[in-house]
Amino acid sequence: MTLQDSALPAIEAVVPHRGSMLWLRRLVAAADDAVEAAAIVPSGAGYLDAAPGMPAWLGVELMAQAVAAHVGLSGWRDGKPAKPGVLLGCRRYQSKVARFPPGAALRVAARLAYRDESGFGAYHCTIADERAELASATLKVYEPPDFEAFLRSAVAP
Repeated sequence: MTLQDSALPAIEAVVPHRGSMLWLRRLVAAADDAVEAAAIVPSGAGYLDAAPGMPAWLGVELMAQAVAAHVGLSGWRDGKPAKPGVLLGCRRYQSKVARFPPGAALRVAARLAYRDESGFGAYHCTIADERAELASATLKVYEPPDFEAFLRSAVAP
């Protein structure tokens, strides 16, 4: 199933991030195994460097939010709210730029590579502007069945 702009929910309906922690603006397209979202690098955000710009390594967070959007879309289709997951790691993050400039319009894509029944998965992700792909990586993620229980077990002595 492929969805385009008008058939897609607001980004807040599919990711748990809010306020200044929500870096994606909107969903652009979605399929059963992929999602594409739009982001604009804000001017004046606390994470911009002196150059100025968003350091390219922060692209991992943009990618993670795209993954969250893909997972959240499944829940949204079933009438469930977005729930948190865990970024386990990033493999082969490569960026052709040192930073994303303020005001840059970015497309963030995540394509499911693997997911097992326990909640572990991997996504191939990219970030592009209107001209070219700027960054790519594979993200390893985990969607625990009960996030609160997972947190409690992670900090238990």
